[in-house]
Amino acid sequence: MNKHISRRDFLKLAGGTAFVVAGASVMPQFLRKTLLPVQVSSAADVIPDLNIAGTDGWIHLPPNPPIGFYFPDDLAPGYPTGLNTYIFGFRNITGLSVDQIAAQKNKAQHSAPLFWVKEFDPGNPIDFNVQLTNLGLAQRPDLTDSHTLHWHGFRNVIPYYDGEPTGSISVPVGLNFTYVYRPRNPGTYMYHCHVEDVEHVSMGMTGLVFVRPKQDGQNFGGYTKFAYNDGDGSTGFDREFAMFLSEVWAEAHWADSHIQLPDWTDYRADFSLLNGRVFPDTLEPNGSIDPFNPVRDANGDLVPPTGRDDLQYQPLSALITCQPGERVLLRFANLGFREASMTLAGIKLRVVGRDATPMRGGLDGTAGADTSYETETLLMGAGESFDVIFTAPAFSGGAGSSGQGYDTYILYNRRYSQDNNLAGGFGGQRTEVRVYPGGLSAQQFPNDWGI
Repeated sequence: MNKHISRRDFLKLAGGTAFVVAGASVMPQFLRKTLLPVQVSSAADVIPDLNIAGTDGWIHLPPNPPIGFYFPDDLAPGYPTGLNTYIFGFRNITGLSVDQIAAQKNKAQHSAPLFWVKEFDPGNPIDFNVQLTNLGLAQRPDLTDSHTLHWHGFRNVIPYYDGEPTGSISVPVGLNFTYVYRPRNPGTYMYHCHVEDVEHVSMGMTGLVFVRPKQDGQNFGGYTKFAYNDGDGSTGFDREFAMFLSEVWAEAHWADSHIQLPDWTDYRADFSLLNGRVFPDTLEPNGSIDPFNPVRDANGDLVPPTGRDDLQYQPLSALITCQPGERVLLRFANLGFREASMTLAGIKLRVVGRDATPMRGGLDGTAGADTSYETETLLMGAGESFDVIFTAPAFSGGAGSSGQGYDTYILYNRRYSQDNNLAGGFGGQRTEVRVYPGGLSAQQFPNDWGI
């Protein structure tokens, strides 16, 4: 029986009382009776696995040489050398109290919290729930933008809940909404806010997410962790690292903090970031990056990396550590607006997946022609993701060694304007692969150094 959708029902939906299973037939009660007559649990019963907040904040970028009057930002709390760049972004607020959550306004991070999920198994149907809370903007309370979570490249999502605001739900300031996902295709994706998407993506509401395959935990070819359901261990790995590419056009960030209107058609990125940092900050330690066991202070705020208070809201290191013979999975995703040319000098990369699609046998990855390939340079367009594996070479301890107990190989964007910031200062998308002779512990989570 059809039921008229009242204004109250609509406001309930916008306020977060409804939820969705992406890629599954689930809708809120008042729509479900009309369109999809299946039985589902109440949204009130859903406890999110992850709670993410959208707000604004400040991050650190190299202040020297200054670019112009707009950088470093003179309104920044750490002007000029500490927190000096205004952003919009997301924060992991999972497990925080109501008062602690309210205190995270103006404390966004870049890049957005890294997280991962297990491929949905019909034999053990467990959904993954993400709640988005819109805290609003402290620096710009005049802007009352809604926010969404758009999982870029995710297949079979119900369009109404895709996060594209003209055809789906967006979350107004002060409210929240819970998405319930049934991810069916392993691989590396990215997510971002799709409201005012050019501005919100450019300002930093971007992050990396990936789906682990069902065959994880089984033994194929001596491995128990895999990029895809390969059936033979060809995508097995020992360690994994997320490599998220983004950009900052400093003048636009200044304009947003100073109540000015950026002209996005003039876009010209000044900084190219890897995991929310530029070289050499990409080599600094991690802050709190495990989304399911976050490390925070008594107020719920992020704990800065050791010795780098200015990187408090850029917690994800890009340093890669490994031991000889280990297979290392690098998950690349590019949500900048420019092409990238990522090169690992001296080590071959095998591309095993692209845009969350295995390079063999279509989506299942277990049959068909092997189209994986080796390269030392990975060409990436905007919005693309790649899964690549390399085998760590033998430890030389000689000319190739740093003299600090490990060999060093350089991973960088060979496009000059993105390896060296346009201002002529520090390097941009650049990090290191450090091969230790031994002694590393097993990873507890992605990007864990094991030191």
